Amino acid sequence: MVSRSLSKAIIVFIVTIVSTLGLTMGKVEAKAMQDRATWLWDTTKIVEDESGVLSFLESKQVNKLYLQINSDIASNYYKSFIDKATAKGIKVYALDGSANWVSTDGYKMQDQLFDWLHTYNENASATEQFSGVHLDVEPYLNSGWSSNQVNTIESYQTLLTRAKGDTDQLQLPLEVDMPFWFDEITYNNPFGQGLLADWVIEQVESVSIMAYRDTAKDVIKIVEHEINYANKVNKSIIIGIETGASDEGKNITFYDNGEAYMNKQLAQVHKHYADKTSYNGFAIHHVDSWMNMQP
Repeated sequence: MVSRSLSKAIIVFIVTIVSTLGLTMGKVEAKAMQDRATWLWDTTKIVEDESGVLSFLESKQVNKLYLQINSDIASNYYKSFIDKATAKGIKVYALDGSANWVSTDGYKMQDQLFDWLHTYNENASATEQFSGVHLDVEPYLNSGWSSNQVNTIESYQTLLTRAKGDTDQLQLPLEVDMPFWFDEITYNNPFGQGLLADWVIEQVESVSIMAYRDTAKDVIKIVEHEINYANKVNKSIIIGIETGASDEGKNITFYDNGEAYMNKQLAQVHKHYADKTSYNGFAIHHVDSWMNMQP
């Protein structure tokens, strides 16, 4: 017979092995679930070429799509598209926002989005519903950024605070796009004081950093602060890259380099940040330019 002490030791050993395997599998699963996202701005594509868009997303192993909301398109088209995307393991986030949203009357446009989304999700089945909200509001494109940056930043912060309240009511996660250089912008107002990048990361579930550069070295460098800060506050960062033509410089986009080169650079970025829990994959901007990209 096995002694009581030996039996206890065996049980402890088995529990330790099972626990270790569970943790290991958890890490593997977490890495496997990293985002491979993209933006679809031209929503008419889900009407005119639903199967083509879905086939493309599947071929690129996309698991998250930021889909522009166009209230002129009937809800049935959204329902059909999202249902099919869900079946392919693709989460669809409602995408909207513009620089005008930080203007005096900008909140009206924000409210219109959330009113539409509330009505839509209430009348959609589980597989037809949006999985989250993704805002692309770039306050620096508003004229107020140059004429009164202090007030414009506060307006932007108010906007995001309101959006977080709206998404909480909808029980949906909120994500936003943010330029990499927000870690150089400070604020000192009723929201407190500090770096704008840090504040944004704290407010939302995930941030897509617009790290628009065409080498791994540059991308790694410009997202370092955000990755490290998000790691500290247990938030998620998705690294966004550009594939469209740009007049801002050749180092902004992978447009001239081709997809094979892009994938090689992204693999290097992935390797560099793979051990950071805040790093959660890539977002490629955007479907149309990605579709037309050189091999």
